Amino acid sequence: MSGRRHRGVSIVTPTLREAECLPALAARIDAVLSPAGIPWELIVSDDDSRDGTAAAAAELARSLPVRLRVRRGAAPDLSQAVLDGIDAARFDQVVVIDADLSHPPEAIPRLLKAIEGGRCIAVGSRYAAGGRVAGPWSLYRTLNSRVATLLARPLVRCSDPMSGFFALHRRFVPKRSELRPIGYKIGLELMVRGRLPVREVPIAFRDRRRGESKLNWRRRLDFLRHLHRLYGFRFGLAARLANFGVVGLSGLVIDTAFYLGLQWAGAGHLLARFLSFWPAVTWNWRLNRLLTFGDRPRAARARQWTRFSIASVAGLAANFGAYAALTGLVDLFARHRLAALFAGVVIGSALNFALATRFVYRR
Repeated sequence: MSGRRHRGVSIVTPTLREAECLPALAARIDAVLSPAGIPWELIVSDDDSRDGTAAAAAELARSLPVRLRVRRGAAPDLSQAVLDGIDAARFDQVVVIDADLSHPPEAIPRLLKAIEGGRCIAVGSRYAAGGRVAGPWSLYRTLNSRVATLLARPLVRCSDPMSGFFALHRRFVPKRSELRPIGYKIGLELMVRGRLPVREVPIAFRDRRRGESKLNWRRRLDFLRHLHRLYGFRFGLAARLANFGVVGLSGLVIDTAFYLGLQWAGAGHLLARFLSFWPAVTWNWRLNRLLTFGDRPRAARARQWTRFSIASVAGLAANFGAYAALTGLVDLFARHRLAALFAGVVIGSALNFALATRFVYRR
């Protein structure tokens, strides 16, 4: 904390081709903070826009406490830009705000008030009581926001976890090594991995007046990947088990499709059953490598596939063995064979998961 001042606020704005927005943003921040006697700085954390952002920031710095940091030699990444800006902050209190004027700088004092004396994060919320979206939003835009919010809701108690307008004390920001953001929802990353209670400050959100939206399908996919990581972090073993189960169900679809297709092509049902097992195993191995155990080191593909196949055969044997034992030895299951089938699936899947965890996808 050497060289940092406690009283004041560092405002971080990540930018990508938003030079035209900076003068208005800086002027509005100055208008609300300077009369209140709050020392401040605006850190423009730019993803090498090359659109005049550097010149705009330099011009503003002649009369206002504006600093520019440029990320060069790396792909544009809003989350990393925000974290770089936080690292450069001169004050303990940090506010993150979009440069496109969709977030009202006039709400910054209320955000600072909300984080006084507490380990928390204050969020400028569109959906808290008193918050709103000012101006018309298309049905598509509304659904996009609401669905994303719904998907993130189990991770954190916040009505607007997608907000990019938030404040916190710098000392409560997790270490960079503990963060794994993908895409642009760095606020959600900090809430979840920092285990920070959320205090919501209602705001009037306005759609961007200048610049262009960076939201596209790639960013939406990045958001889903980010959610997947956060669910794994937040719910641990339960999330891994659920993921393993979903992958297993998708593999069952592959298995069934090949089983029926091979018979349609003329193969006998026993041969079809034997052959259909292997594409399903390969499918499950690949998805589990990417999703269920994506946080673990990658082993050689051939060796790992072989181990997963062995684990799958062991799980299948346990599945069949449990079914045979239950229907042969327990009268209840002899009368209700479907229940025995489900019990066998659970037992076989549990063994398969245990072997995959310890033997296939090692830490």
